[in-house]
Amino acid sequence: MELESRFFTFASLISHDHDFIIGFYTVLCAIVTVFVSKLATRKMQMTPNGLQNIYEAVIEGILNVAKDVIGEENAKKYFPLAGSLAIFIFFCNMIGIIPGFEAPTASWNFTLVLALIVFFYYHFEGIRVQGFVKYFSHFSGPMLILAPLMFPIEIISHLSRIISLTFRLFGNIKGDDMFLLVMLMLVPWLVPIAPFFILVFMGILQAFVFMILTYVYLAGAILIQEEDQH
Repeated sequence: MELESRFFTFASLISHDHDFIIGFYTVLCAIVTVFVSKLATRKMQMTPNGLQNIYEAVIEGILNVAKDVIGEENAKKYFPLAGSLAIFIFFCNMIGIIPGFEAPTASWNFTLVLALIVFFYYHFEGIRVQGFVKYFSHFSGPMLILAPLMFPIEIISHLSRIISLTFRLFGNIKGDDMFLLVMLMLVPWLVPIAPFFILVFMGILQAFVFMILTYVYLAGAILIQEEDQH
């Protein structure tokens, strides 16, 4: 990993430490995310064009998908988290496609942090909405007698979500980075266009998957009472 970063990332000109390189590109992606978002909303118009048009289409698309998962009101309520994660992850994925840069999402340390944010937040919301006792009583299953069996299973199931979120994103983006690295080694001066389209598609897809799973986990946490009533 350090060897790859030394030869293929500009951040290695400052330091060869891979943690520094990932941190450097994380900050860079955060700055790009904020800058582009501010640029898109700088001059809001009734008839959108340019970046505003793109951002409105993205936001509308996210909300349309999310409302089927968690309801329209909650989709809007939790958009600041899920939508921000989607856009930020998108830029983190895309930067890795540019030769000389490395995607922060190709590091499991980075994706683990994102997974933990989602994990703790949806539990926090579940406890806030349902109450501590009611929220965790759902872990005991439909019958109290099953609690000794169901509770450990539920705990393991929720902890496995951290692993799932972490390594799904990390594995796919790391694989994309390795694919691009091989292409650059085979055709160093003219990288075929087709692989770039594939990498862009995968980057968008992984940002979407992380976003929709965030909504799914939030729905499971806050809609328990509604499910029980049905």
